[in-house]
Amino acid sequence: MNEQTESVREAGFTDHVLVCTNARESEYAACAEGDADAVADAVRSWLRERDVFWSRVYVAETGCLGLCSAEGAAVAVHPRGRWFTEVTPAEVPDLMVDVFGPDATDLGRTADELPAQSG
Repeated sequence: MNEQTESVREAGFTDHVLVCTNARESEYAACAEGDADAVADAVRSWLRERDVFWSRVYVAETGCLGLCSAEGAAVAVHPRGRWFTEVTPAEVPDLMVDVFGPDATDLGRTADELPAQSG
């Protein structure tokens, strides 16, 4: 095992956006049914437009985050500890502005450093 925390920080990465794109054949809903691939694409596009995608912010498509819904994707933003459910592609710009600011300049803050969120 090789811990890479310092090299990641030195490279300038500050935040990680996780988008559930889980699909399953089951009676239970999964984010893939809620257009999760388009949500992930919208997140990447928003970050690219602000020149922080893969320079400051990682984006990862994940399996189940435990908040699956057929109404949209589950999204988690770390180290902020922010969790969202039923996110649609159309809602991504507002979500990203809420989390990172309009120009994606509010990066690298932990949940303890942020004002309390109303939810």
